[in-house]
Amino acid sequence: MHKQCTQGNMNSPHLNLGHPCFSTKGHGKTGRIHLAVAPGCNISCNYCVRKFDCANESRPGVTSRVQTSEEALQTVAKAKASDIGSKLTVVGIAGPGEPLANEATFATLRGVKKDFPEMILCLSSNGLLLPEKIDELVDIGVSHVTVTLNTLDEKVGAKIYSYVRWKGKTLIGPDAARVLINNQLEGIELASKAGMTVKVNTVLIPGINDQLLYSLGLEIKKRGADIHNIMPMIPQGKLAHIVAPSKELISNCRNSVGEILPQMQHCQQCRADAIGLL
Repeated sequence: MHKQCTQGNMNSPHLNLGHPCFSTKGHGKTGRIHLAVAPGCNISCNYCVRKFDCANESRPGVTSRVQTSEEALQTVAKAKASDIGSKLTVVGIAGPGEPLANEATFATLRGVKKDFPEMILCLSSNGLLLPEKIDELVDIGVSHVTVTLNTLDEKVGAKIYSYVRWKGKTLIGPDAARVLINNQLEGIELASKAGMTVKVNTVLIPGINDQLLYSLGLEIKKRGADIHNIMPMIPQGKLAHIVAPSKELISNCRNSVGEILPQMQHCQQCRADAIGLL
């Protein structure tokens, strides 16, 4: 079973780079700096809550404060000058909102590329704007992209997303999910063709999307994804009533989809301002 979990695109040279979130062996060896410069979001995920901040809380969307681009560059400089600075190989933007919906994302990445050209640049996105932003990301030098894609079924998507803001309109239901899913898949394909390393995050939501992950794995591999991260839903927000997936369910899903793509199994569901080793 272990061999099934780690085959797929395992021969991709992309996964040999020193990025702890894209390497199946990245745990504890290399570190990342998340810059919280992107507060605005263009979709509403029913499992997402960004209101709280606890020093001991580690989950997506959490940050102590939103930084300006200038402050973010100062954060990188301080982190690189610290005791673990030599192990910090990656600068990423993962929120607390949607990076591609915030102009500060692009200003910050350009600044990091100028001041710290040795750093790997990455971002995490819901994928809605990825097709139209891909050329700008390539121009900046972003080499790693994560897209959170939770389903290929628009009816299931309607249970996961409250709304999608697209081209000046607020879409709801299956129509919203259809636009989002189509853009996510197109964005993954374009990023892969542009030479980027692509990771797909899928939030495992028991009773909603847990039966459809194998077909999702087949599709994202066809689109060029290099690695897949099936991560447990944290019961909160509008999905607070759903029990978190068991370790057995997570393992079974990873084993199944692992026949298609290598699975990231050391994800810490990091804060938007996380700094250090995984």
